Amino acid sequence: MFDVGFWEIIFISVIALLVIGPERLPRVARTLGLWVGKARGFYQSVKADIDRELEADELRRSLERQMEIPELNRDILDDDRREQDKQDEYAVKAVSAQEDEPRRAEGAGDEAPEPAQGEDAEARDGAAKPSPSDDADGQAKEGRS
Repeated sequence: MFDVGFWEIIFISVIALLVIGPERLPRVARTLGLWVGKARGFYQSVKADIDRELEADELRRSLERQMEIPELNRDILDDDRREQDKQDEYAVKAVSAQEDEPRRAEGAGDEAPEPAQGEDAEARDGAAKPSPSDDADGQAKEGRS
């Protein structure tokens, strides 16, 4: 900003001491310091705002240049569509699995297992059960006296 050296500051201080006087000089210096601090803060905030605007403008231009490349746009859109299709497929599978769950639970208790073909009727009905009087070989026990 301003290039003020040591001797310039001394010269300004002597002139201020002569014009303002020794009694009011500390109060004027304090007020002047506050104004300089506020001016620096304002300068820094304006500079930061300008930098942010320049960065945003640069980013905006960069995005516009990327949007001008049709091949890149097509690839991005194709990737987005593929990802959306995968998500839709997973959602359909999840919904169909949730819908099939109650049907399986209802159908499990209603039907009895069917016997294999070739079994005779006695085996299916349980008529060939051993009686308590049969021994381990399935033979009837003879009475012993």
